[in-house]
Amino acid sequence: MRIHFVVHESFESPGAYLPWAEERGYALSWSRVYDGEALPASAEGFDMLVVFGGPQSPRTTIEECPYFDAHAEQQLIRQAIDAGRIVIGICLGSQLIGEALGAKVLQSPEKEIGHFPITLTEAGKQHPLLSHFGSPLTVGHWHNDMPGLTAQATVLAVSEGCPRQIVQYSESVFGFQCHMEFTAEATEALIQHSAQELAEAKGKRFIRSVAEMREWNYREMNEKLWQFLDKLLLAQKKRSPL
Repeated sequence: MRIHFVVHESFESPGAYLPWAEERGYALSWSRVYDGEALPASAEGFDMLVVFGGPQSPRTTIEECPYFDAHAEQQLIRQAIDAGRIVIGICLGSQLIGEALGAKVLQSPEKEIGHFPITLTEAGKQHPLLSHFGSPLTVGHWHNDMPGLTAQATVLAVSEGCPRQIVQYSESVFGFQCHMEFTAEATEALIQHSAQELAEAKGKRFIRSVAEMREWNYREMNEKLWQFLDKLLLAQKKRSPL
């Protein structure tokens, strides 16, 4: 299994995706775009594409952020989807999937930072890849927007603050507005970078304190994510055996 990570900022970590891939011996490649690393020219070099979050939006221009090319990332995502690859987007990544498929990003009803429960929809409760999640399930959040929905998209999980937490776009394409990959280390990097954002958000409904985020145990959420990923790869292998 060849997995390509697209990372937008030095403080935006792959989190739990990295030990999951390394422990299983998967081949990893990277586009750390903040460090000038290029996107793949095509989807030929990987079996799975994971596009992580960032403070950017699909609407962010190159003039506003010279190392972030939303159009190029959407083209890569679309190529990967058309080639039958697994594609997972987290936060900004989920919004880029929607945009790549013609569904515009929208502002979420509420800003969410910290750990809050998500609830599976009826489709989510019946979904074999999410059968181990339980509902509600407390997961990480750090967002103000949410992905657009195509006519074929299915919302699998919601939260009180956001109606699009997990979206399935096709058999192998999933958008996570929430952050099940957060670890204590990944969250600390965001905290260190986001003092002003946290100060401005203080007192809003779905904002955890820094102390609460530092004290929370991320392990259960990570393990649920790992099980989902294992199931997803097994299902893909059954559909397209090597």
